Amino acid sequence: MDTIDLEGAPWPAPAKLNRMLRIVGRRADGYHLLQTVFQFVDHCDWLWFAPRADGLIERVGEVAGVPTEADLTVRAARLLQAVTASPLGATIRIDKRLPMGGGLGGGSSDAATALVALNHCWQTGLSLEELAALGLRLGADVPVFVGGLAAWAEGVGEQLTPLVLDEPWFLVLVPACPVATGAIFTDPELTRNSPPITITDFVMGAGGNDCEAVVYRRHPAVAAAAAWLGQYGQAHLTGTGACVFAAFDTETDAKQILDQLPPNWTGFVAQGRNRSPLHERLARERAACA
Repeated sequence: MDTIDLEGAPWPAPAKLNRMLRIVGRRADGYHLLQTVFQFVDHCDWLWFAPRADGLIERVGEVAGVPTEADLTVRAARLLQAVTASPLGATIRIDKRLPMGGGLGGGSSDAATALVALNHCWQTGLSLEELAALGLRLGADVPVFVGGLAAWAEGVGEQLTPLVLDEPWFLVLVPACPVATGAIFTDPELTRNSPPITITDFVMGAGGNDCEAVVYRRHPAVAAAAAWLGQYGQAHLTGTGACVFAAFDTETDAKQILDQLPPNWTGFVAQGRNRSPLHERLARERAACA
């Protein structure tokens, strides 16, 4: 077996924020039809990949609450290996910093990073479009992380139109109550018939998040976080998760509010990014190989 090196530079798996989320219908198979806007932030999980010649794919180290066989990162690696018939394997290590059930897309982002990084490391040669199609097998949010650009999304979240958004500094609060997406989408009080809007409507200020009322009712800690943050800016829920965020003009402004968090509350400050840090890393890798 090759020597396993997991001490090199890690690959980022950035968080996303849903700048808005509308549920405009439901398919016959039960999946919800969405309109949403994805933007990345520079707060990330970090992943190490050590290619190996024996074909084994393994994860080293623990990820709390995620058995290896259920880990989307491992599943993504195995899917790419199977589809491309690559003889190579990989040892994977994850520094998990994005909270589970937070609405930040951590598992989907980890899966996308595995697809993009291993496609490069194994030299399997798939295009981003092909990788995104593989990612959709793993989850509806994976394609946007593979694509690496802020986007307007429709369908179940996989029909993407790149957007150029402002890139403010966000204060993100992380209530200690993971929110299960399935429970929100099956709640009978969830709005499922919002009228569709256009990108122009969003730019002019339309949007909101149709999941907020249900999440706040089911999880008072999330409602409390949103109310507290709303004293300092317009607070939004991201996705169906627990995290709430507000935008600020400068890092200093956001950090001043973070410093005022009530005891035992947690949060972080990160900048919005229209281009994923994952793709910035990929570009550097490709330039080094040129």
